[in-house]
Formats: sequence, structure tokens, C-alpha cells
Amino acid sequence: MDLVETIAELDNQPDLHAARLLVLITAFSDMGQRDTVEGLTKLAKLDFLLRYPVMLERALAAKGRSTRDVQLADHERLSVESQMVRYRFGPWDHRYREFLNILIGKGLVTVSVEGRKVVIALTERGRTLASELSATPDFQDYAKRSALLKRHFDVKATVLMRFIYETFPEVVSLRSNERIPT
Repeated sequence: MDLVETIAELDNQPDLHAARLLVLITAFSDMGQRDTVEGLTKLAKLDFLLRYPVMLERALAAKGRSTRDVQLADHERLSVESQMVRYRFGPWDHRYREFLNILIGKGLVTVSVEGRKVVIALTERGRTLASELSATPDFQDYAKRSALLKRHFDVKATVLMRFIYETFPEVVSLRSNERIPT
């Protein structure tokens, strides 16, 4: 199997995407006052910055923050693990509901609806697994970058969406369902 086939196969592994999201959700689930991620739109924008570390680097620079902790590998400057598309509110993956259903089915998160907002809460089992995943070499970058996202982008979905629009006009200018390039 060549590299392209391997990457294509990885993109078709929903458990891998669900695991990445679990690590991301965990970073935003502090044990204190709030232990949820509020809204699929917010989750999608955060996941965009996690999947596209070059964009995370640009986002931090746009906020006047240090980009040193992103620690991009050379291959990450030229490729992305799993592309997203431009949708109604910016970067999106049409499989988010599938990924969340995997996490729900495994008892790792719960999902509720408050008005029109989907609220994603981590379970204790989810927190334990995310901690174990974050300690593995394959997920350490996700864990570190998720912590950066929490530190610098823990804002309401609409604020984050506006920031994405302003910082990445090339993404917003894409046609609906067009893939976001690296």
C-alpha cells in the first residue's frame, strides 16, 4: 500500500476521528464550572484548527500569540491528515454526527439539546480514555494543540466563527462543499 492509499484509508476510519474529537472535547471540559462544548459549530471550528495545524499557527499569529508551541512537523506544512469542506458556517465535516454517535455509543460523551444548541459533555469514562490517548505518541500533538486551543480560543461559537472568517478569507470564499486545501 502506498502513502496515498494509507492516508485515504486513515480518513475512512471514523474511530480515529472520534478519538481526535474526544481529546479535543476533553481539553475544553474542565472539571470546574463548565464541562461541556456548546455547539457543533464551535466544535467544527476548533477541529478545523486542530486538523490544519498550519492554520492554527496563522490563527495564533493573528491574535499576536506565540506560535512556538504548535511545533509543526515538516510534513504538516504541506499536507493535512483529513480535509474538511466549506459549508454554511465555514469549515465542516459532514461526518460529525457519525463521530459523535460513536462517542455516545461507547459511553464517552453525552449529547443534549438546549434550544437550538447541541451540548457535548464528557463522561468519566471519556475523560479516562482521553487521558490514556493523550499519553500515546500518536495523540500527543493533538493533546498539546487542543490545550493551545483551550488557552487561546475558548470563546463563544459566533466569536470563533467571525474570527475564522476574518483570519481565513480564502476558506470563506470557497463554494459550499468545496474541500479546504492545505
